[in-house]
Amino acid sequence: MAIKRVGRKAAVFLSIFIFGALFAGQALAQGSAAVDQQFARATQLHQAGDLQGAVSAYTAILEKYPARVDVRSNLGAAYSALGRYEQAIEQYKRALLIDGTNPAIRFNLAMAYYKAAWFTETAAELEKFVAAVPNNPQTINAHLVLADCYVRLGEYKKVIQGLSPIADSDPSNRTVAYLLGSALIGDGQLERGQAIIDRLFRHEDSAEAHLLMASILLLADDAQAALKEAQRAIELNAKLPGLQAWYGRVLMRLGDTEKAKTAFRTELAANANDFESHLYLGMLLRHDKEIDEALSHLKRAIQLRPREQYARYHLAAVYAAAGKPSDALPLLEGVLKEHGDFVEARVLLASVYYRLNRKDDGDREKALIQKSNAEQQAKQPGAHIGEPSPTPKPPANDNNRP
Repeated sequence: MAIKRVGRKAAVFLSIFIFGALFAGQALAQGSAAVDQQFARATQLHQAGDLQGAVSAYTAILEKYPARVDVRSNLGAAYSALGRYEQAIEQYKRALLIDGTNPAIRFNLAMAYYKAAWFTETAAELEKFVAAVPNNPQTINAHLVLADCYVRLGEYKKVIQGLSPIADSDPSNRTVAYLLGSALIGDGQLERGQAIIDRLFRHEDSAEAHLLMASILLLADDAQAALKEAQRAIELNAKLPGLQAWYGRVLMRLGDTEKAKTAFRTELAANANDFESHLYLGMLLRHDKEIDEALSHLKRAIQLRPREQYARYHLAAVYAAAGKPSDALPLLEGVLKEHGDFVEARVLLASVYYRLNRKDDGDREKALIQKSNAEQQAKQPGAHIGEPSPTPKPPANDNNRP
């Protein structure tokens, strides 16, 4: 059997064994015995599931004793359990200002960021946590969540670097194999990624195993075979996180755009933070000239992966189509600063410059495009002067297009 792409399913795996713990603060005794009794009562409410009561009790203590790190940390945990992640983040950050060396608070802050889908911030806090306490019991969990964040951000090499030693020491760990194998696939290392996954998923007739095979086949340009694997996965478990996103990508490759849009919307109904579904649905909507909805999805894609070049390019294209070249301009200039061989982006940038009456800049981009086309034409076997240039292709290792 073959591999599986990371992301949503990994988040489900991780949430099972990470988010169950409630970290109480470990502060030194502060305040009077009466305050400690108030804190004990608030903690009892918290543990009994009366989260709103616990929030009120913790807040009342902090009004008089704002430096109580244990109280503030528990307030953050209560807010997080209520799904009020921004308030949880605020409390954990304030607790760290008082006790900046407390690893439990930093880990909880990272988890609040993670639940809020702020993956860049999660990664930053977990990097600090792992560096500060490499032997902490939570470190392995931190590595797994960090790897999931890196995959969501498209930073596959960081996943490979961080998880390879763990996979070597524990080759039977399915979650590690899943994340590492998916990162290798995302990085274009198909054979190595499949080899890692095959050890654990080869003989399974499960939705997970068939999804892994579908992702491998799609990336290997065998869309018809990928379709069969994806359909079998849907028969077994249509609600498997990430499955509908991959199914949509397969359908896009086969030209069935209406069914693809349905698949992406199905994925987003269950996982509003799925990057690929936002990106590809935005692309399809842009093609159908459904500008407002396309803008919504592409903006969300960029929030999830701020540096992803295709999300920025397609959002710029929507802005240009909507008659907003000044909004498209910084996106395209940023993309080409980082990916100078992205020919489609350069073509669109030239058009934007002309629409903004910046003829010299447009002419410069046009000259660069002509140079690139000439270089590509010269590389074609049997190319002759006067033959049309092949359709410009995007940069190599395009892992975010169907």
